[in-house]
Amino acid sequence: LLSCRLYCEEAKDPKRRSCQTVLAEALDIIVRSFAPILPHLAEEVFQYIPYKKDSEGVFRTGWINASSAWKKPGIEEAIEGACAMRDSFLGSISGKNALEYEVVIVIEPGLLFELMEALQAEETSSASQLNEIMMASQTTLLSELPKETPSDANIIKGTFLINLEGGDICEQSSYKVIARPIAKAKCPRCRRYTAESSSTPCPRCLQVLAAGKGST
Repeated sequence: LLSCRLYCEEAKDPKRRSCQTVLAEALDIIVRSFAPILPHLAEEVFQYIPYKKDSEGVFRTGWINASSAWKKPGIEEAIEGACAMRDSFLGSISGKNALEYEVVIVIEPGLLFELMEALQAEETSSASQLNEIMMASQTTLLSELPKETPSDANIIKGTFLINLEGGDICEQSSYKVIARPIAKAKCPRCRRYTAESSSTPCPRCLQVLAAGKGST
């Protein structure tokens, strides 16, 4: 998830910048948390953080102070639900390269479907947060099985318990995951199977490259 955002998106793309923000916040919290038991290491790391503008050191800038803005209702459950589906997908292709597959996720309309929509607004995407978590080349999110699904398709079924508002909202939701070998070529830039030809970048990478040339 992180590597694709950091290395495949345009330098100023909000997806890439938000990833850097999360990494910066995580590093700050980790350094402050082990400072009392590893003071010299914590201080050295703190002094080498390039975006820190104060020079007072880790011990004079206060304890961990994570903003409440990081706590958004439903996000934790959405990520956990997506990870459960990813485990089902990876288990069905054990030992194989996940990028050589596209994933179809089928969830009946309800809270779980809404949470997944927060991670992928489009029906099919190769660049959504949901697809990043699934680790596939492409993910499709549907509310019912496609009519063209073969009768012998390997459909993995699972359930996920959603627990929101401290238990005030609970819902047991079922899902289906279908893994299908993807028919496209490997993109020479992002390494996903989303290109029309192995010698040409995929549409997403072509757009990023074009934007990079335009900004120079």
